[in-house]
Amino acid sequence: MLRESHILLFSIFIAGLCSIVYELLIATTGSYFLGDSITQFSLTIGVYMAFMGVGSYLSRFVKDDKLLAQFIGFELLLALCGGLSVPLLYLAYALDISVQATSVTLTAVIGTLIGLEIPLLSRLMEKHYSLKANLSNVLSIDYFGALLATLLFPFIFLPWLGIFKTSLMFGLINLSIALSLLWYFSSQIMDKPKYQLRMALILVSVILIGTMASSARLNKAWNGHVFDDPVVHSEQTQYQQIVMTRHKNDVRLYLNGGLQFSSIDEYRYHEVLVHPAMQRRDNIKNVLVLGGGDGLAVREVLKYADVEHVTLVDLDPAVARLARENHYLKDLNANALNSEKVSVWHGDAMVFLQQIKRKFDLVIVDLPDPKTVSLARLYSLQFYRLIGRALTPSGIFVTQATSPFFAKEAFWSIRNTVAASGMKDVKTFFANVPSFGEWGFVMGCQSNCQKPLKFEHISTRFYHHELDSAMQVLAGDQKVDKEVVSTLDRPNVLYLYLDGWRYWN
Repeated sequence: MLRESHILLFSIFIAGLCSIVYELLIATTGSYFLGDSITQFSLTIGVYMAFMGVGSYLSRFVKDDKLLAQFIGFELLLALCGGLSVPLLYLAYALDISVQATSVTLTAVIGTLIGLEIPLLSRLMEKHYSLKANLSNVLSIDYFGALLATLLFPFIFLPWLGIFKTSLMFGLINLSIALSLLWYFSSQIMDKPKYQLRMALILVSVILIGTMASSARLNKAWNGHVFDDPVVHSEQTQYQQIVMTRHKNDVRLYLNGGLQFSSIDEYRYHEVLVHPAMQRRDNIKNVLVLGGGDGLAVREVLKYADVEHVTLVDLDPAVARLARENHYLKDLNANALNSEKVSVWHGDAMVFLQQIKRKFDLVIVDLPDPKTVSLARLYSLQFYRLIGRALTPSGIFVTQATSPFFAKEAFWSIRNTVAASGMKDVKTFFANVPSFGEWGFVMGCQSNCQKPLKFEHISTRFYHHELDSAMQVLAGDQKVDKEVVSTLDRPNVLYLYLDGWRYWN
């Protein structure tokens, strides 16, 4: 009897461990493909909790004489649905099926099955403990399993296995509940359902193990279907999916499916990001680059002999490693990250600014668009004030500011937020980057952003002295009347960005 209760307690622990991970997997994958992590996590949590209630209610209809067999059947179905949740979302994205609808459906099904677990396990435990002890044991062990899952998911499984394999791995872990119960309580199950459960266990095991063994080929096929050009590098890190493609002389980098640059025209973007600011001050020695782990902005900075040191801050070490080691990217960034003038710090840009005591002559912000709440905070009033604190009295900072055509209200929110942060002068620049369309940049200066000083003849392909004034000319369809500022408390830039791009996507 003691061993029987231990098997049931083990089942409760595994149930708690897997249940929270399925929730994290679906919400994380949804935010990868759709952005707007607030919506994805809120929807997932809300639907998940609601359908857990549905599952708990439905548990009353499971008869006592079929309780064990039906519980094992539910666990097999949960292991299959939970384990395949991420592969199914990948498939929906590749086949242009609504990822949002697929995500909600999977969440509802998994939530219902998880809602069945605790009531049914509590009933199975009734003969071992009093009601008070039974509830405390079941809930405490289930919650402890959930706690462990929240630690294992971001720090171990996601960086080691990636999101695709982590989904399958937890499906197999979940399968251990059905395996242990079917093995230990075999004598308590009638022959026909026992045989059916064994066959189902074998089938689910084959599907999950087979999908796990084929994951590399499946991901390669998925990449080949989603990306137009041949994939030359693909990896899933703790933070994002990194894909690099190449067709002839066009090398492209994608993060979570979003294009970061094309080697055909990236110089237009990076020259406008760097050179207008560099040309407005003499003797720029210390430069801080936030984001830009590909090294392309650093390449442009290092064209100036006066620069003594460049500090690059990028969240994901895998991007900087790729920039240092991948021969396509090294050729493109002129081996910039291996320069003795460059030091790289891996971590959150906002945390870095809060901790740093040094002052910089120039801060360049080359971060992804504000399409999630974690990115929107890096376009907030508080973030720009931290940048101002890190600048010398005559310092300059410049940030990419998304498209003033496709998401013009978000662009102007960034401009207005920079102006509200205390910068003495603010300028906007516009450049056409064919891979992205019309693109915007915002420059903030501690003193006046006067015209470029004597033009320093740096090797550029797009930017030149006469173009500087032309890039500041505002087209009529880029004007907005709103003066919206984005803060940590009210990340307006996120909503403006999503609204702007929703039509075009």
